[in-house]
Amino acid sequence: MKKFFYLFVAFTFTISANAQDTPTIKPASIGIRGGLYDFKKSTNTNDLTKSSSNFGFQYLQGWNKKIDFVANIDFSTIKYPYYASLKVPNGVTAKDYVSMDFNFNYKFLTDENKVVPYLTAGIGVGMDRLYYYSVYAPMGAGLQIKANHGSFIFLQATHNAEASYLTKKHNSFSLSYTLPIKGRDKKPILLPPAPIAADTDNDGVVDSLDKCPTVSGTAKYLGCPIPDSDNDGVNDEQDKCPTVAGTAKYLGCPIPDTDNDGVNDEQDKCPTVAGLSRYGGCPIPDTDKDSVNDEQDKCPTEAGIAANNGCPDIQPLLNEIAHNFKFKTGKSAIAKQKLVKVDAAIVELNKYANIILEINGNTDNVGSKKSNQKLSERRAAVVYAYLVKKGIDSKRLIKQGFADTKPVSTNKTAKGRAQNRRTDLNAKY
Repeated sequence: MKKFFYLFVAFTFTISANAQDTPTIKPASIGIRGGLYDFKKSTNTNDLTKSSSNFGFQYLQGWNKKIDFVANIDFSTIKYPYYASLKVPNGVTAKDYVSMDFNFNYKFLTDENKVVPYLTAGIGVGMDRLYYYSVYAPMGAGLQIKANHGSFIFLQATHNAEASYLTKKHNSFSLSYTLPIKGRDKKPILLPPAPIAADTDNDGVVDSLDKCPTVSGTAKYLGCPIPDSDNDGVNDEQDKCPTVAGTAKYLGCPIPDTDNDGVNDEQDKCPTVAGLSRYGGCPIPDTDKDSVNDEQDKCPTEAGIAANNGCPDIQPLLNEIAHNFKFKTGKSAIAKQKLVKVDAAIVELNKYANIILEINGNTDNVGSKKSNQKLSERRAAVVYAYLVKKGIDSKRLIKQGFADTKPVSTNKTAKGRAQNRRTDLNAKY
């Protein structure tokens, strides 16, 4: 994709020759778009399919004979590549993604030419799940191909640079087709002079031409009143939403839903943030502010970690308990009063059934590798046996020995070797 992008940009510079240059300005136009996003994989982000198709709409307006203003909005479904270090929920599946950008196209020729190369640049914003926003700066090139009746076909490639901390740089390729909003002027219909005739409803439209001869109307509607297509009490000329029933307060449109969460703004307690109807239009609450919402948090009033379903991290407690598990040279026995301290960990293991506990035995470097390996395994087995005896399912326990391969201190001193003769406890969520 990267090679294609640079080839496309180079191609636009090679065709701008042997053309007539007539000063014209493009009228306001609208169109449809289809294209492809090309995100780059990174070791700092979630996995992502490299390319994703999109569709959308385009608005064009000539600024002068060489510069056009362009606005695009595109829709797609992608698994957006957030940086893994950010506290943003990682998507498991592709989610809705909307991008909207505003650009200026600098044309090397005028609109009178059949094919016109141009450069484009601007600013845009991507909206992942209509909640997370990322700003990007599109820069690229394209070809404008003249079609019939003032319409144009556009082929374009852009590189979208990072402009905010959530943005991932990517390329975009698109094909669009636009038509001018205003069509050709129609010639007025000339009616022959008519004799003076009756006008029953005195609305200025004679009965022979009046579609509503007994109801006062306007000439624009052939003698009928201004219509109200959606029957909401607001006539079509004042109705901003003439085909959808609304209220006079909102000029004939329904009560708005600014955050598009299905709860209208008059009932929405969080009108600018998407939420759920059962929470009055607000997002699912997070009472303990631990980034795990209350519906997923098994400890909603106690701050915890996502890996433990919102419940507290017990690793600090395990570290404190394991601090007592030190051994004499060549020994694997632990004093009963020290082993009893494991009971505090048993309470936590019974509270959080998803935790797996690693029991890791270690030795200093005194002795052979083979004897130290067996000794480290016996040191792990002591704690393992105590936990099983206390009712912890053995399937939740992993016992292993590492001999002298994982020292926490130097083996050159007696004090350091004493620190290395130990058993560690590690929680796996």
